[in-house]
Amino acid sequence: MRVVGGKKGKTDSAENEIKRRHRGNSQGNLTVVGIGPGDISLLSRRAKEAIKRSRIIVGYAAYIKLIRALVRGKEIFSSGMTRETERAAYAIKMAGRGNDVCLVSSGDPGIYGMAGLALELLKREDAKKIKLEVIPAITAAGACAALLGAPLSNDFAVISLSDLLTERKEIERRLLAAARGDFVIALYNPKSAKRTALLKKAWRIFSRYRKPNTPVGIVKNAYRDGQKIILTTLKDAGSISDIDMTTTIIVGNSKTRVKNGSMLTLRGYHVKN
Repeated sequence: MRVVGGKKGKTDSAENEIKRRHRGNSQGNLTVVGIGPGDISLLSRRAKEAIKRSRIIVGYAAYIKLIRALVRGKEIFSSGMTRETERAAYAIKMAGRGNDVCLVSSGDPGIYGMAGLALELLKREDAKKIKLEVIPAITAAGACAALLGAPLSNDFAVISLSDLLTERKEIERRLLAAARGDFVIALYNPKSAKRTALLKKAWRIFSRYRKPNTPVGIVKNAYRDGQKIILTTLKDAGSISDIDMTTTIIVGNSKTRVKNGSMLTLRGYHVKN
């Protein structure tokens, strides 16, 4: 954990002491902000305003870096991976003291984001002292779908392959159900340096229920530096090695096509060409 940004003097003035006491007796604000894929131009106006008015910004260090232009001069509390609980608890604590706090989440905060954890940790006595707001944003599935074309224009499922918080058997059960149901499937966190078996298992499951020529879109670093877009098929997708935690995979269904270089799932309008 590291704290950066905030200004510190050798001694506190009487005015600052009065301000601190006033904050401690007033209602705090905790705003959980989604920053989308990470491109500042894709942030909503409401998200930018929330960041601007907040005195304290809390978030994963890599995500804070993506919005560094918006948080200059703020008090920053950032930490590394797997320390989400620590960050959410700190944000709640500081908001409970009467501060305006922004808890930063990648993508949409309510989709595999920090909003759920904040609500889970928020105690009844905290809720009386804190005004909580969740500001939505573009999730990875939506961002990657836009880059590929329109693969999510009909029913789809989103499944994370990370087994840190969900048992592997449960993930496999969901993969099987989505494949059987002919859903377009968006895969989050498909592979890490140590976790490769689940993605291989997913390809095997999909191959049992999808045709080999089913379109598959693979997007790495959507709307960030190093963006990479691959449009391939199910039979060839398993051979692509440049996949990591910054990658989102969209597997088409029986209604998915490739048209003019774009991935499209038919909605049922029966458009004649």
